[in-house]
Amino acid sequence: MMAAEVAWGGAALDPAVVELRAGIARSRRALGGRAVIDQALGVMMTLVPCPRRQAGVLLADVSRHGLLSPREVAAALVATCEGSPFPEHRDHALRGALWRLHTAGRT
Repeated sequence: MMAAEVAWGGAALDPAVVELRAGIARSRRALGGRAVIDQALGVMMTLVPCPRRQAGVLLADVSRHGLLSPREVAAALVATCEGSPFPEHRDHALRGALWRLHTAGRT
């Protein structure tokens, strides 16, 4: 913990208050990550096209095979909508995930 988190106005904060503030900060980070994942699912649902559940499976597959967090894959995918190229190693993982999804539908 930083000193700024522990003291306010020269008085020490209750440890419960410090923990609550830390929990709020963690929740904000998690919600921010969730937003980009939801956006990426929408992009996948549009491009593939597929239902939300399948888009989630694809995102998880790309994450697993690309050795990246789902949030990293989602951020890169959403950035493509703004003109950024999808990184080559992630593109390879995405193509593999699409191939696995396609071949699983044939069995």
